[in-house]
Amino acid sequence: LWFCTPVYSVYNVGYHPAQPVAGFSHKIHAGDRQIPCQYCHSQARRSQTAGIPSTNTCMGCHKVVATDKPGIQFITEKYEANEPIEWTKVHDLPDFVRFTHKQHISAGVDCAECHGDVAKMDTVEQGAPLQMGWCVECHQERGAKLECFTCHY
Repeated sequence: LWFCTPVYSVYNVGYHPAQPVAGFSHKIHAGDRQIPCQYCHSQARRSQTAGIPSTNTCMGCHKVVATDKPGIQFITEKYEANEPIEWTKVHDLPDFVRFTHKQHISAGVDCAECHGDVAKMDTVEQGAPLQMGWCVECHQERGAKLECFTCHY
């Protein structure tokens, strides 16, 4: 079947690319500091994507916290230059898949169910296969829609 051919990054459980901010750790932010996912990824509850936090979000704390660290200095430089940070996407779905974070959050799906226990990860890695069968199984368990057009364009 065409949708079973491993072409996309959905099959890359454990994929954890290098990121542009030296020393950035989800373990520190989401784990040690217990900052909720949606504090930084605020788009998740109201749009299709969770979004990458703007440097403005980072600077909400880092104007005063850990300002001597090289990673924070890099973020500050980007912030002052009004330039985005070019993060490498970890969880990527094929273009023909329609996944809406808002819909899943509204249904009570915890971020960790798809993204893994990010609070224990320094560098975020893909924690689930994100394959069609994996998604269908979750939909069946929750009694969610299974029609093709629910998830496909």
